[in-house]
Amino acid sequence: QVQLVESGGGSVQAGGSLRLSCAVSGDTWRINCVGWFLQAPGKEREGVASVYTRGRRADYAYSVKGRFTICHDNAKNTLFLQMNSLQPEDRAMYTCATALSTTCGLRSDFGYWGQGTKVTVSS
Repeated sequence: QVQLVESGGGSVQAGGSLRLSCAVSGDTWRINCVGWFLQAPGKEREGVASVYTRGRRADYAYSVKGRFTICHDNAKNTLFLQMNSLQPEDRAMYTCATALSTTCGLRSDFGYWGQGTKVTVSS
């Protein structure tokens, strides 16, 4: 079993920054891939960014490339999402997730999910 707890959400003005954290516990040795997803009100969940737990190669949604950075701290079993230049369209519930799959990308089979942290961006 794997447990994930997000933190760091909040309210910012357009152009501001937030850093989300996701503490991962449990059978972390099995995890090969971690990612962030968002779900805006009334919309489907979509992938934001993913990264290998034991590597640096990351995958980003086109809408966040150059603004968001995903990072995984293996020693602390913590996943981060640095979000810069936030825009009102980034407003959503952000959730972290883990996957056991050999390959890591936004389309990987993410099996464990956190509860989410809310991000609000005002114009």
